[in-house]
Amino acid sequence: MADDPYKILGVKKEASADEIRSAYRKLAKKHHPDLNPGNKAAEETFKSISGAYDLLSDAEKRGKYDRGEIDASGAERPQAQSWRQYAEAGPGERYAYSGAGGGADFEDLFGNIFNQRPRGPAKGRDRQYSLEVGFLEAVSGATRRITLPDGGTLDVKIPPGTEEGDILRLRGKGDPGAKGGPDGDALIEIHVAPHKFYRRLGRNIHMEVPVSMKEAVLGAKITLPTPAGDVAMTIRPGTESGTEMRLRGRGVPAHGKHEAGDLHVKLNVVIGPADAALKTFLEGWEQPGFNPREGLK
Repeated sequence: MADDPYKILGVKKEASADEIRSAYRKLAKKHHPDLNPGNKAAEETFKSISGAYDLLSDAEKRGKYDRGEIDASGAERPQAQSWRQYAEAGPGERYAYSGAGGGADFEDLFGNIFNQRPRGPAKGRDRQYSLEVGFLEAVSGATRRITLPDGGTLDVKIPPGTEEGDILRLRGKGDPGAKGGPDGDALIEIHVAPHKFYRRLGRNIHMEVPVSMKEAVLGAKITLPTPAGDVAMTIRPGTESGTEMRLRGRGVPAHGKHEAGDLHVKLNVVIGPADAALKTFLEGWEQPGFNPREGLK
């Protein structure tokens, strides 16, 4: 019999769905086979973690487990009768199995005890996996291959605009079904790695871009990297540090019912190395009536 899924994930029996999900993420990332190549112990631990999360993340399965109707592997437990039920039964009922439909014969009794009653088709068990993708892969879409605990591989298509915590369902990629039932699904939980200068808010992407003092004062045309490739952007003369500009449609690309987001660019003026000519010019430069700290009064 499998171990207690609550103990495997390190959560209390009354843990919320969010707490269970958080515990699974932490453990799955630590023991994932891709991060522990050749480590059989980590592979077995990952299998146990995935099995525990498969049971506890399903409200119906969790309820059945808590009520003792199924064990930690998901198999049904026989409904054993108590001594009191036997003692209080009538003379003709003590050797009959009392189910939802009343008494049953000896064949039903032994079929229930040994769990040998034939069942119909059943869907295979779903499997959970964790996959970390790059920021731009999540924004623009990509295809990644993951290694399964049994050594097999699975190609996962990342749709454009995928977000942190999204779960992708690959139908029929879980455990085989029973007695002609459909195969289970593979559930891939996505974790998005941070980018060194992009930040994402919804469908929009934000970034900060340094510009020189000359570019800010005189204006310039600069080349700007975007998730879809380089674009030219014009800086107007006299641009202040902190100015924000928006490039429409240059954020997360359109996909399905979602429109393309925008790229928000914040300009930061940097002085850079100051040579003697610049210092001499500034020493004699006056700006009558201008006080950059006027708003602080």
